[in-house]
Amino acid sequence: MKHVIALVLALGLNAAANLMMKVGSGRFNAAGLNTDPGLRSLTAALTANWVLVLGLLCFAINVVFYAYALRAPFLPVSMAYPIMVGGGFAIIAVVAWWFLGERMSAVQWAGVAMILIGVFLVAREVQVNRGA
Repeated sequence: MKHVIALVLALGLNAAANLMMKVGSGRFNAAGLNTDPGLRSLTAALTANWVLVLGLLCFAINVVFYAYALRAPFLPVSMAYPIMVGGGFAIIAVVAWWFLGERMSAVQWAGVAMILIGVFLVAREVQVNRGA
């Protein structure tokens, strides 16, 4: 069960990281930050953009939880990856629509629903070993 919890945490962190990257990248233009090439200007831009840095940190922590989840013998990568990515896709679509004001057509919502159905079909085969 702890591996499933780790996978859910990885899913949430991955979705949060992507959303923070979106918000953080938008802050570059709004703040007039220098995004010219070069390590010094990149470092200055990143330190001035805490949302982007927090998003990168969420990506890093996501990798730790995902790697731990993959250690479970009952959770092959062919099931874990679709759960994390498909579930994250749905979370990002809803949050981007609700909080960021992104537009989604009915066809796009149908696509999100089909992805979730596909994730369900893949994930229903996961047999959680209580002893693991």
